[in-house]
Amino acid sequence: MEGRAFYLAIDQGGHASRAIVFDSQGVVVGQARVPLFARQPNPAWVEYDPEALIVATRQAINNVITQLGDRANLICAAGLVTQRSNIACWNAHTGEALSPIISWQDLRNASWIDQFVDKRDFIHQRSGLFANGHYGVSKLRWCADHLLEVIEAQQEGSLSWGPMASYLLYSLVREQPLLVDPANASRSLLFNIHQLQWDDALASCFSVSLESLPKVMPSAYCYGHLDLVGFDIPLMVLNGDQSSALFAQGWPDPKVHYINMGTGAFVQRVISEPVARASRLLNSVVWQERDKALYVLEGTVNGAGCAVTEMAEKLGLSSSQMQRVEQWLTDADEVPLFINGVSGIGSPYWRSDVESGFIGDGLSWQKMVAVLESILFLLCDNLREMDGYLLPGEIIQISGGLAQLDGLCQRLADLSGLVVQRPAQCEASAQGIAFLLAQPSGEWGAGLAKRFKPNNSVKLKARYLRWQVELLSRLDLRT
Repeated sequence: MEGRAFYLAIDQGGHASRAIVFDSQGVVVGQARVPLFARQPNPAWVEYDPEALIVATRQAINNVITQLGDRANLICAAGLVTQRSNIACWNAHTGEALSPIISWQDLRNASWIDQFVDKRDFIHQRSGLFANGHYGVSKLRWCADHLLEVIEAQQEGSLSWGPMASYLLYSLVREQPLLVDPANASRSLLFNIHQLQWDDALASCFSVSLESLPKVMPSAYCYGHLDLVGFDIPLMVLNGDQSSALFAQGWPDPKVHYINMGTGAFVQRVISEPVARASRLLNSVVWQERDKALYVLEGTVNGAGCAVTEMAEKLGLSSSQMQRVEQWLTDADEVPLFINGVSGIGSPYWRSDVESGFIGDGLSWQKMVAVLESILFLLCDNLREMDGYLLPGEIIQISGGLAQLDGLCQRLADLSGLVVQRPAQCEASAQGIAFLLAQPSGEWGAGLAKRFKPNNSVKLKARYLRWQVELLSRLDLRT
């Protein structure tokens, strides 16, 4: 084992805490997964028990270390990747949680942030985002206005709050730092993506103090050491899930559309600096190393995996039935349309007030195919929006849980007119942060498992056109 090095990727997702160990070529040598369950005390609320989240993350780490046995001593560094817009509030001195972990899907304070519609350009220019209930500041304000523990801690000067990544870092690292990286910080609506620091003007706009927020450090930085008995593993990279997914196969290519389909679906194109004129898309910082930053132009589909889960329940489809989705995609010829407003419609429309619903009838399995197609339709709207600001992409690289469906990948190729390539490893966030830890000079990760070439699917394209007309009419926009 002389000369070998392992890298621990801690991936905190919406459904599980995962710990995956990679070798220096990107091959998985050990992995553990501990399920995590969201709570929905109200229809628009999505949150997690903070103690359960920490316990699940620690358990996943301990399980994979136990699994590796003596080889665990080869782990030379760790990285942490999290959902970017989740927030937490905790006591800066004791680490005690003062709020639930509020998910990016949560829209409990969406009505509050609607008041900033007239400052849209100002907010977009500085943060790269839009004033939307999915991002952190509305959730922080809700905590400050409604949770007594948060109000008291703020008055006493003991409040720490911000991205969930910072709370996880504080809880998992021996030094208990109050730090965060740019990608997670940028999803708060309080971060200036040009200056790569908290923004006084944005804080003033939203009437939020910057004092209780963690200090922002580069993505590549020694954040401390994991609090593990018998091990001294430095945590050297902190990043967001979609940001890390870009690096799953190595340094991203500006000519490639990167699509990651998990709880939400995201399409990203690498850019050297923010594109201010892209008035309906996001500019996001995905990596900072010393004084150099990498950005993407980003589109978001809020209702991806979460839409599939929600609609499967509403349609009465059991988990065993859902295992037949691939066959349904093959069998489907004529299916209804689905207006996908699950968790609100993201880019390029940015509307949280559109009700989900089917247009036309069909069996439950046909309606599920319609839900899956709606994700692709929204992605294609974002691809076309991006092509208005950048040179057209040459290929699509796809990852995430839904990317494992061949029928979905083929439909994406047919609609976009581009080759869709899917790596052998679809879970991209963990592999991406492992690459950022290792930064190898040679080969990284498994080769491509499959390429999907576009076909002329007339019926699918016709459904897409009908869906666009219906969506635009519901949005009250002209075609």
